Amino acid sequence: WVEEPSYFFRLSAWQEPLLEWYRSNPDCIGPDARRNEVMRFVEGGLHDLSVSRTSFSWGVPVPDDPDHIIYVWLDALTNYLTAVGYPDTGHAEYRQFWPADVHMVGKDIVRFHAVYWPAFLMAAGLEPPKRVFAHGWWTNEGQKISKSLGNVIEPHTLVETYGLDQVRYFLLREVPFGKDGDFSHRAMVHRMNDELANDLGNLAQRVLSMVHKNCANAIPEPGALTDDDRAMLDQAHGLLDRVRPLMEEQGFHDSLEAVWTVVRAANGYVDRQAPWVLRKEDTARMNTVLYVLAEVIRHLALILQPVMPESCGRMLDQLAVSAEDRDFSRFGPDHALTPGTPIPKPKGIFPRYVEEEA
Repeated sequence: WVEEPSYFFRLSAWQEPLLEWYRSNPDCIGPDARRNEVMRFVEGGLHDLSVSRTSFSWGVPVPDDPDHIIYVWLDALTNYLTAVGYPDTGHAEYRQFWPADVHMVGKDIVRFHAVYWPAFLMAAGLEPPKRVFAHGWWTNEGQKISKSLGNVIEPHTLVETYGLDQVRYFLLREVPFGKDGDFSHRAMVHRMNDELANDLGNLAQRVLSMVHKNCANAIPEPGALTDDDRAMLDQAHGLLDRVRPLMEEQGFHDSLEAVWTVVRAANGYVDRQAPWVLRKEDTARMNTVLYVLAEVIRHLALILQPVMPESCGRMLDQLAVSAEDRDFSRFGPDHALTPGTPIPKPKGIFPRYVEEEA
């Protein structure tokens, strides 16, 4: 036990306002397991919270009482506000960014961010953040990551081994965000080879190679669309509406699965339409099929840019999509590729990972 003089925040007075906030804003804490955990804690009763120390001198002194140092969590949490200009509530960044859309925190500190922090803000007459989301922890090959085990994952080593975009994709794709996940070399290689190289990379490479080789190095002129063509395009056009709600609730894993349903559908469309056969039998139809596929690839590259910006940028380069035509406002048929636009010779974007020999 340690005794020292301290200032206290009257947290007990904010128990009911906090519970009312949770109930009236069911999405204010995510995922649901963390929301339930926080509500149970608050329902169990809140005690007043020490917010100053006197046993050391480093830190931010309490105004008008410099013998007291502000407790580090109160000090740290206020950085969310001061970083956007507070206490100048007229500051442009404060007006734009507060209340914050999402505070992304580790699951071990959710209580500080979903109980103490909203209570501090309410007491100050300020709006709490719209949502606090607690992410999980990673293990390494099934083991807890720790210095004593010597199994810390070094991010730069991952990037050097697998590639930056590949690592980004794996981390968002492998497990539902908010739960604990396990990193393994085998799982990483599976995602790289099966999904990036085989599914998406092979789709882009074989389609754009056929366009470059058989359509005078330019986006082909489409003819009349069949029901199969329209269904394929509709899936691509609808991606943004499917993915955006999932991203807004931090459903990164689900949003990428939604994208991959279109990737798999596009590969199925290629196999059904067989443009390599149409090249010999019906070149006009081949042009239509390749145009549809190029449009699908454009949409896939647009929607995946936040996850794999470099790779998707190169994919859009190979479609000759200009820099100003790469945001989400370019979804849909109104901004479709222009037939006759020259395209460069395509190069593979997602190489297969091959184990080095010992």
